[in-house]
Amino acid sequence: MYYTYIIYSKTINKYYIGSCQDIEQRLQDHLNSRSKYTKIAKDWELKYFETFLTRSEACQRELQIKKIKSRKYIEKLIETKG
Repeated sequence: MYYTYIIYSKTINKYYIGSCQDIEQRLQDHLNSRSKYTKIAKDWELKYFETFLTRSEACQRELQIKKIKSRKYIEKLIETKG
């Protein structure tokens, strides 16, 4: 399985959108400063994810969410999934 995910840092009040195969390991990578963008905070929380059969589908969905460039859209996704 592959995932498109959204994490959030309260400290910097930002969302990060990504895709991966192992969502638990990827969250640990973000928490342990193994990602260039997310190393600026240490309090990332998984807020949302979608599951896909292929890496290609997960990457396409990641890009689709990023292209919208809307915090409201991201928060709506989180709200409807929660």
